[in-house]
Amino acid sequence: MRTRLSICLRKKRYRSEAEALEVVFSADYPLRPYRCDRCGQFHLTGRTKGKKTPRLPAPALSQG
Repeated sequence: MRTRLSICLRKKRYRSEAEALEVVFSADYPLRPYRCDRCGQFHLTGRTKGKKTPRLPAPALSQG
């Protein structure tokens, strides 16, 4: 489904998915990043029903 221009203009834009995921993981409620087909950058949405939600990356194991 195409993002409406009025929605795109109201939402905060993130230059990369990694930048958007930082906000997702610090939020108190479920969010999901998506690439906007209008501006090409990433926005966040609270619509997660039936969608995969991002998981925290696994911590790196230290070898020693």
